[in-house]
Amino acid sequence: MSGAVLVAGIGNVFLGDDGFGVEAVRALSAHPLPDHVEAVDFGVRGVHLAYQLLDGYDTLVLIDATARGGAPGTVYLIDAGEAGAGPPGGAVLDGHHMSPDSVLALLGTLCAGTGSTPPRRTLVVGCEPASVEEGIGLSAPVAAAVPEAVRTVLELVRDAPRPGPGPDAQTTAHPARELRRTP
Repeated sequence: MSGAVLVAGIGNVFLGDDGFGVEAVRALSAHPLPDHVEAVDFGVRGVHLAYQLLDGYDTLVLIDATARGGAPGTVYLIDAGEAGAGPPGGAVLDGHHMSPDSVLALLGTLCAGTGSTPPRRTLVVGCEPASVEEGIGLSAPVAAAVPEAVRTVLELVRDAPRPGPGPDAQTTAHPARELRRTP
């Protein structure tokens, strides 16, 4: 699926702001997406995400709660291929507690065994959580960040390379950046 983009909402809706990715993908579903873009709520099913990526996506956009030390509700755009983008991790085979790093490590292992290739580019649209304690529902600053995350994803998929040959298959690199909003 050259040029295909998978937008994956991940997180646990029973742990407060950890459900950010799930809620953002739900909000994204109200917007039309290009044919080469698929948006899926994976929740805590990291193994399913790894196996879906074997279908051959050019770009993976993960939406997740991402603690990086900012104010709660801060939205980040992180290029996972950059040095220092995240902590090193191994493929922990616990289907309900896999971090994005573990999913990507598992994908590398699966690709090696099947001859598939991992996504060329992996981006994370993350949001600084206020609380990931037990409870259902996002905190006010994180809920207020959902529309910004949706706008960011829509911009990313608009700028993503299109499948097939020709000038539409080309795009300029989208630089990693931190999006700050006032909570």
